[in-house]
Amino acid sequence: MVDHPEAGYGWFLVSRLSDPDSFVGVAEHSSEVVGYIFAEVGGTSWKDLRGPGGFIHDIYVDERARGQGVGTELLRAALAWIQSRGMTQTVLFSKSGNASAQRLFAKLGFRETMVEMTLDVDDTNP
Repeated sequence: MVDHPEAGYGWFLVSRLSDPDSFVGVAEHSSEVVGYIFAEVGGTSWKDLRGPGGFIHDIYVDERARGQGVGTELLRAALAWIQSRGMTQTVLFSKSGNASAQRLFAKLGFRETMVEMTLDVDDTNP
């Protein structure tokens, strides 16, 4: 386990800035980061059974900035970038139960296409 995952993820996002197939967008308010988005474009993924297109890996808006359009603007910026790269399809995953994020995605035209299921093996579920 990583002691400081936020620092590690921050390093990872910075490392993606030089990759022409990656997009990292940041939202600021009063010189403070209040959100970010990480997206990529790529070819056919046989592993994920999807054709060429964009993929939104992560979007985050600080609780204090939610409901102010920050997520919408971040997502629109990433989608514009993906489309500027010639891609016509974008895929993302959303955690079940994250209704506010799912409303945002639906508002911008995303629709449900898959259901992800997880099995955690522990003492109660061998």
